[in-house]
Amino acid sequence: MVLKNVIEDSLSSISLIRQWACVCLLGAAFFPAMAAQEAGPTPQEADFLARHWQGDTIPPQGSPPKDYSPLESSLSAADCGVCHPRQYADWKTTLHSRAMGPGVAGQTVVMRASDPATARMCWRCHAPLTEQQPLLQEPVDGTWVENPAFDAGLQHQGLTCAACHVRSYRRFGPPARGDSESSAHGGFSAQTAFGKSAFCAHCHQFPPDGHALNGKLMENTYNEWLASDYARRGIQCQNCHMPDRRHLWRGIHDPKMVKKAVTITVSGPQNPLKVGDTLEAIIRVLNSGTGHHFPTYVTPKVFVQAQLLDAAGEPVAGSLREAIIGRETTPDLSREIYDTRIAAGDFVDITYAHPLPSPGLHLQIEVRVEPDHFYERFYRGLLESGTAQKGRAAIEQALVNAQLSSFVIFEQTLSLDIR
Repeated sequence: MVLKNVIEDSLSSISLIRQWACVCLLGAAFFPAMAAQEAGPTPQEADFLARHWQGDTIPPQGSPPKDYSPLESSLSAADCGVCHPRQYADWKTTLHSRAMGPGVAGQTVVMRASDPATARMCWRCHAPLTEQQPLLQEPVDGTWVENPAFDAGLQHQGLTCAACHVRSYRRFGPPARGDSESSAHGGFSAQTAFGKSAFCAHCHQFPPDGHALNGKLMENTYNEWLASDYARRGIQCQNCHMPDRRHLWRGIHDPKMVKKAVTITVSGPQNPLKVGDTLEAIIRVLNSGTGHHFPTYVTPKVFVQAQLLDAAGEPVAGSLREAIIGRETTPDLSREIYDTRIAAGDFVDITYAHPLPSPGLHLQIEVRVEPDHFYERFYRGLLESGTAQKGRAAIEQALVNAQLSSFVIFEQTLSLDIR
């Protein structure tokens, strides 16, 4: 086992001990080609994906076919929902539908004037259709001009149905199932790539030359999956995030999904104990249910807290300890401070140690997830600095949303036999 670097200010006397699962090391070291070949896209699928996700902006749809009805000609998710009610109902509950929520909207409304290139980097995944982007860049001289096809309502829909399924008004999707109707809008082009993790990589994987800290890309989920046993076994992103083709995409913001992602166990102290003894308990967090790091991105943090409670249930002063699972950077994303994330199949052991001051004590353990931990501090910094300008109202709402996003995934209280 390898002792991780301990973040002194936040971890105190809790230590993180990490042991690599042998199967994951073997999978990464000896089967990289097999993982890419079996789970990655076929040459035909790769060719389709290169055409489907070309550039930073999906090209304009142009004019719809003359025989299309107004409903078929629409790019609005609500209109798609007329014939695809289940998919639309699912989509409305997701972060994809809120990809252009107040946080992104508040930032890009300022960037449009001062830094349109960076705004387009945000739109690339949060509002990728040309019709969703208020500015376009001239290919000849690189100047930015107003987009005559811009639809503010469509932009508000974020990662909408058309972003994945429509190109030049042609429809694309996975091969139809027996109960599917494919005769509408001239049928659709069936593509098996829709069922491969590579389909998601356009937004969930930075390119090799993308922004990286400490040798690791800021967005590296697809590569994390490729290096995992999940890829070797052919378990795709869609298996977990789109079960039965449901358009749900549950992730770090969903308590049920996160509880499925990890297995948490506590190895309690050997009773009986004596006053003055040092209590030791090990909290193990195993990444048992994700095919990528837990958490995969820089924005969430997972807080593992333990403390002693007296006979009345009140905390014992000075007994609280906290360990953090996540990737911490400076607010401007220029430097990595620590990275304690857990790779797929891996685990961390967190050791709680504290002297026992009296009998009748309990050990309370809690694991709390803050999906928007980075954003909360980032939005507060924007507001305090005054740089939000005309996006201020949106950033204020984004801050409130971030503050409300945390939840607890594990709670346990152990009675201690102290004599």
